[in-house]
Amino acid sequence: MQRRSVESMQEKANEVMDTLLNESKESDRMPWFDCARSYGLSEMFVGEFLRSKGVKPDEVVVSTKWGYTYVADWKIELGAGEPHEVKDHSVGNFRKQIEETKEHIGEYVNLYQVHSATFESGILSDSQAHNALALCKKEDGWKIGLSVSGPHQGDILREAMKIKTSDGTRLFDSVQCTFNLLEQRPGKALLEAHKEGMDIIIKEGMANGRVLQNERIQEFARKSSCSADSLALACILAQPFEPRVLSGSVTSQQLSSNANALAIAQTLRGEGESDKTNLYQIMKDCEMDSEQYWKDRSALPWN
Repeated sequence: MQRRSVESMQEKANEVMDTLLNESKESDRMPWFDCARSYGLSEMFVGEFLRSKGVKPDEVVVSTKWGYTYVADWKIELGAGEPHEVKDHSVGNFRKQIEETKEHIGEYVNLYQVHSATFESGILSDSQAHNALALCKKEDGWKIGLSVSGPHQGDILREAMKIKTSDGTRLFDSVQCTFNLLEQRPGKALLEAHKEGMDIIIKEGMANGRVLQNERIQEFARKSSCSADSLALACILAQPFEPRVLSGSVTSQQLSSNANALAIAQTLRGEGESDKTNLYQIMKDCEMDSEQYWKDRSALPWN
């Protein structure tokens, strides 16, 4: 079975993170790192990197997630039926994983998220877990969020928005959601959440690389004289729910190309009717059926 070296992975991660820090300084933007307990050793990698660079907690934004445990031991290919990660949204697992997070990266964390909340996992109806999350918000000063996946992201988000703490305030401060040129179904729910004051974070803006293979997106990119990746991310940034968009890049070159989306997004949401028409046309022509999108995604190889 193919296996990755921890040392080589950390070296490559450090290269990308170094590029992010440098580009953030040049553009006067706050760098944002997104981790998870189940993203291999991401919390350890990011924590060690930031400390090695002497980065202060108020000079960076760090979000991470709990709820999955990574069990693949850096193996890309596993035996039939063997999982790469195991989900557990119980309050017991939360208490275990928050201590692990604090050990690796605790002083930098701004946002702690439920990883891939679903109706089936029980997190939306577990009052004990809600109380534990509220206590974390109060005692640790971390914002609390959730990430969602699948064709019913909007329904899960709307249900999560109803959950209140003991003082009547909304438990979840943010949502991390899959939204891109191909998968646009959760757009209305994201706008509702934005209007309610939730921070909107978009993951999988590149649709796991599938946007780069889409002929219509490539055609629009050629007409706009930009790369397909920067145009795809710019179309997300230009949405009315004003999202933060995670890059997901694995090389410094990809990160720099992704960053060009910021300027393109400004053009797409400009005051001219031609700009708005262009954004509308791109979104309209590239959208897939949501059920098919997730069916295709589930067939992608693990990487």
